[in-house]
Amino acid sequence: MKLQKIKGHQQLLSFFIALVFALTLYPGKAQAQIVGEIEANIPFQFHAGNVKLPAGRYFIHVLDNTDLTVMEITSADGSTSALFDVQGAQANSSPAKSELIFDKYGNRYFLAKLFDEGNPSGSQVLESRYEKKISQASAEGQEHVAALRRKN
Repeated sequence: MKLQKIKGHQQLLSFFIALVFALTLYPGKAQAQIVGEIEANIPFQFHAGNVKLPAGRYFIHVLDNTDLTVMEITSADGSTSALFDVQGAQANSSPAKSELIFDKYGNRYFLAKLFDEGNPSGSQVLESRYEKKISQASAEGQEHVAALRRKN
């Protein structure tokens, strides 16, 4: 009886070690893949998370110490900024340039995804309650805005 118990514990320990090893070899997708800061000139008024922002030039980066789940967008002049929640997103192929993708409903634009040049892993903005409400009424498509890697 004792021998079976010890064998069972050894098997459980072996399984646990194998699982930890497998997870280190094949880690899950990271939450957000935008590294550093990107810059974009957005030609229309838009929503990022729960905040409405005017057209203009913006800088976007992952907020430090947030486990890659919160990003910040700040206007070039520093007068406007917003925080928004993100999760991992995958593009069908590696984008040739960094870009922001907006969902468009009527004349309203909502920041939806961000991708860094050459990396198919990006960030998807979590929908706000307002966007969910608007999206139920009508969905017209998406708008892509080119972005640049910002030199620090």
